[in-house]
Amino acid sequence: MMKKEQVTQFSISRAGSALILLSSLLSSGVMAQQIQIEELRTEYQSNPMGIDEASPRLSWKIKSEQRNTLQKSYQIRVGKDSAALIKGNQVLWDSGQQQNETSVLLPYSGPALESSTKYYWQVKIKDNHGNESPWSMVRNWHTGLLKPSDWTAQWIGTTATDTLAGPSPIFRKTFNVDNNIRTATLYITAHGIYEARINGKRVGKDYMAPGWTSYHQRLLYQTYDVSDLVKKGQNAIGFMLGDGWYRGNIGFNGQRSFYGKRLSGLAQLQITYQDGSTKTINSDGTWKFSKGPVLYSDLYNGENYDARREKAGWSLPGYSDTEWKSVSILPAGPEKLMSSIAPLARKQEEFKVLKVIRTPKGETVLDFGQNLVGWVQFRMAGKAGSVIKLEHGEVLDKEGNFYDANLRTAKQHVSYTFKGSGTETYEPHFTYQGFRYVKVTGLNGAADPAAFKAIALYADMKPTGTFSSSNPLLNQLQHNIQWGQKGNFLDVPTDCPQRDERLGWTGDAQVFFRTSAFNMDVAGFFTKWMKDVAGDQLPNGSIPFVVPNVMGSDATGSAGWGDVATVVPWNMYLSYGDKDILTKQYPSMKAWVDFMQQRSKNDLWNVGFHFGDWLYFHLQDDSDGRSAVTDKYLIAQSFYAYSTQLLINAAEVLGNKADVDKYKELLGRIKKAYIKEYVTPNGRLVSGTQTAYVLALQFDLLPEDLRAHAVEQLVANIKNYGTHLTTGFLGTPYLCEVLTRFGRNDVAYELLLQETYPSWLYPVKMGATTIWERWDGIKPDGTFQTTGMNSFNHYAYGAIGDWMYRTIAGLDMDISGPGYKKINIAPQPGGKLTQAAAQLDSPYGLTGSDWSISDGKFKIKVTVPANTTAQITLPGAAAAEVLESGKAIARVEEINQVKKSGNDLVLKAGSGTYSFEYTYKL
Repeated sequence: MMKKEQVTQFSISRAGSALILLSSLLSSGVMAQQIQIEELRTEYQSNPMGIDEASPRLSWKIKSEQRNTLQKSYQIRVGKDSAALIKGNQVLWDSGQQQNETSVLLPYSGPALESSTKYYWQVKIKDNHGNESPWSMVRNWHTGLLKPSDWTAQWIGTTATDTLAGPSPIFRKTFNVDNNIRTATLYITAHGIYEARINGKRVGKDYMAPGWTSYHQRLLYQTYDVSDLVKKGQNAIGFMLGDGWYRGNIGFNGQRSFYGKRLSGLAQLQITYQDGSTKTINSDGTWKFSKGPVLYSDLYNGENYDARREKAGWSLPGYSDTEWKSVSILPAGPEKLMSSIAPLARKQEEFKVLKVIRTPKGETVLDFGQNLVGWVQFRMAGKAGSVIKLEHGEVLDKEGNFYDANLRTAKQHVSYTFKGSGTETYEPHFTYQGFRYVKVTGLNGAADPAAFKAIALYADMKPTGTFSSSNPLLNQLQHNIQWGQKGNFLDVPTDCPQRDERLGWTGDAQVFFRTSAFNMDVAGFFTKWMKDVAGDQLPNGSIPFVVPNVMGSDATGSAGWGDVATVVPWNMYLSYGDKDILTKQYPSMKAWVDFMQQRSKNDLWNVGFHFGDWLYFHLQDDSDGRSAVTDKYLIAQSFYAYSTQLLINAAEVLGNKADVDKYKELLGRIKKAYIKEYVTPNGRLVSGTQTAYVLALQFDLLPEDLRAHAVEQLVANIKNYGTHLTTGFLGTPYLCEVLTRFGRNDVAYELLLQETYPSWLYPVKMGATTIWERWDGIKPDGTFQTTGMNSFNHYAYGAIGDWMYRTIAGLDMDISGPGYKKINIAPQPGGKLTQAAAQLDSPYGLTGSDWSISDGKFKIKVTVPANTTAQITLPGAAAAEVLESGKAIARVEEINQVKKSGNDLVLKAGSGTYSFEYTYKL
């Protein structure tokens, strides 16, 4: 045994060794790090396939346990071998240590990338506290076919030349794999919509692929890693085609075959063996085709499926295709093949039947409880040849009967013929529906609710934002806004997902963009669509009403619609810090402003067709002029000024001083022309509507000395309508924003919380689960607005969501630090709300504002992600004793500036989570 003094000496020695070991572990990074790198992205995507950018941009987020953390430097390394890269070997490109705070959208700057190659990358950083992160987890990107000559596949189609809707053709080929596989990559697209299979299994999770673009100019292809589907030995590959946007019904007046008359597919499967050798399976003349069980499928009119015509095992290698026909080789189209960068439609939420309704007419109707976009899947048995039919609608009529008159000519019918082989499962293939209610006919007995489920289908965008408050109606409004976005963001931002339209209306998209970027990550979605906006722009700079443009060259040039060319790129830059979108869209932005200038006389744009303040408040019998009609040319001049200002902003960011000077001078002339034409010497506008005053104030068209009077006129107008809004698509997005900006937050809250028509909450009170096209789609007496235009899923009026995030919760970015590099937290309580919260998963990480008022205390929790800073405005705190986590703010070292601003207290702080509390007077 050791003596007492020996034990003591041993303990001291052991403690010393532990300290030495701890120091060694800390210096080597073995212990838990104070900073970690998370969520590595390439071009906004995690491990993307098919990247065709020459210098893909890399982003990451930083997780730190310390407040006030900023990145001081980074180091990126890229290689072709993951295991080697981790060891620091075979590094293709090493950025070296770069003294830079940027952690978003940093371009790869290594050797030129090769086609069809996987690149691995990782990053590490140092922060301002002296910490160094470990190398991040390895992530990758896979390049697409970067040169036209990389395509060796041929376009294949059927031998028929029909231009009518008919059975969907299916194509197949068998092939042999000689060796063990390392990787297998499929590049595929179609004239039409495709569904691909390899060895009996579906390829990928995407639907409605390849998506909708301006097909005459560019067609997207998809890239899939199918290494787990291809096997050594005999294999089979195949795909089925549907009409889709390419040759199906599209636009108005029964328009078909807008882009082409013949369906065709293009597929290239590239296999790399373990020994490095390769093999390519192309679509070519060796393929065969037949007709499948999809007898008819159309975006507007649904699908007719006959299960008796199924060809069981048609995509398996052992299937006998002796009766199939040889395909035709078709010429390539005029379009450029480009890799898909946008999130395609995928299956999302599922809904059970809320209740089975027996209507007064004796119909069987399923209520899924939510107006959604997608389809119904069912599982049931039926006799061979028996038919079940599903008809889809958004609402029930006043008497409780199924209603679909607002679909106009669209049918939204799905018909399924049973093969009679026990329980059968079905869901559509090349169509989708907008619905809450489904009328079912052909059932053998009562409807079993467990046999049906509705599946939502929309672009696979990551949810990024949440908003909630102490007012349940506002929470439902937020729900409706989000579901309006989900239902209408199916490859392009559509105006409605149910009737015979479903087009990418440019005006709707531009007014809603800011809200959409709070709710979801729309960066890839809008990057893709804006390329089509520029692609369909006329040579004279005019922007179509809808993109892709299926309405012709005459349907272009409306104010508020064409301005999508400037509004979306600028707000993309603000929301995501994406300077590249400005660079690429700048020619389009400039061409649109130049178009307006060319159309103007004496700097006044007062010619041409304009939609004006679409769907503004108006009365059927307007004997005393209560309808809120705003002069369309006043609106045109307002947006002319707005787009010119945004072009100036973009030119400043891009360093184009010549254009800054040129368009600043033009903007001055535009504003002078506006005042001369539309403003009286006393400051009244020739159109005394809410929209006219809102646009004048929002776009800074009035001199300083006339603005206060304009605000008075605006408020007086609102009060004159019993504190109701009268704005349409163009005035509504800015209404509350203007009131808040000019000190009338009280009126803004009154408008938001108004529950009677016209208001945001009126549809909520009427049971809406999405945003309506009209303020009174369902009238107070239960009757409907005109069937010619009455969508119950139409997101434009949901633009109020932007104000709810930025003003109620107070969560916003600072324009001098786009992409939320600099954050503004400035809640403005009102409307008797006692609590509101918003969170946003920004490009730098999670940021949030969560405030409450209780027992005379104002409490707010603020979250600021690492590598950002925030300005925090505490309302009514100028004279209060403010505590942060129980300490006086003067003792909080991460708060580096405190100043008073009126009744508020303004703080500047680094990253971290802060909890403030102080006495507050309502």
